Amino acid sequence: MKHLILLAILFSLPSYAIVIRHDVSDSKYQAELTDFPALATFYIDGAHGTLIKSKWIVTAAHATFCIKPNAKVLINNKARVIKNLYIHPDYTPGQSHDIALVELVEEVLDVAPADTYQQSDESGKQIWFIGIGGTGTGITGETIDNAANNGVLRKAQNTIIAAPGPLIKFIFNRDDEALPLEGVSGGGDSGGPAFIASEDGFKLLGVSSRPEGKFTNIGEYGITEVYSRVSFFSSWIEQVIAGNELTRKHLSVQTLKHLPAGLTEDILPAVCKDIGISSEVMEKQ
Repeated sequence: MKHLILLAILFSLPSYAIVIRHDVSDSKYQAELTDFPALATFYIDGAHGTLIKSKWIVTAAHATFCIKPNAKVLINNKARVIKNLYIHPDYTPGQSHDIALVELVEEVLDVAPADTYQQSDESGKQIWFIGIGGTGTGITGETIDNAANNGVLRKAQNTIIAAPGPLIKFIFNRDDEALPLEGVSGGGDSGGPAFIASEDGFKLLGVSSRPEGKFTNIGEYGITEVYSRVSFFSSWIEQVIAGNELTRKHLSVQTLKHLPAGLTEDILPAVCKDIGISSEVMEKQ
């Protein structure tokens, strides 16, 4: 449908699914929910978040255009009802503070939340990320958008090269400079996690935000990927979760000040109806 096509365009602009090495089989990148059980999915073609408390999800601010009370989000293949949305008040599209918190009506008891990373030593760490967005290879860039990917989950790895202020960054390297499952995000992975796994569980370091710099194709080799740095926002996250409703509203905004490019207020209801998580929509896929 036209709104699904629009969504694919929207997700290809700010942040994009897993784009992989050209010399490694796609099958090696394909993932299961058990690879990161705390993964949340807001729309049928992508946009993710991470369960960090039994009733709280962290995601990217730019991906929240259809998130509102009583909308649904998938966690562990089950629809959960959203209670409230809290967007960081300093979110600036294409720059920084691309982060938001989503409160659920009921606790999620069948999935263990991921821990938020608290230290400031992210630079040099190898991280994983995961999502159902668009795909392709480092040579071609993204050639299959998030709608055409049809919900196939992939994961990839990379190395953080810098963690300036509210951001973490990594580059899509190739050949000898690349990790075995090197990759970057693709269209529809917005809001998804950058994480590390250990014996203590999963730790969330970043939230998928956008690519940086000039590039011909989304996901091509050499592109720099930018995620929101979770440790930088740890105090804000804790204050929102612990606060009463008055405090939460003081610390956040509830709707986006700027919609993603190509999306307008007049078509927003129809777009959200088409892409929302519901039994009716899922049956159409």
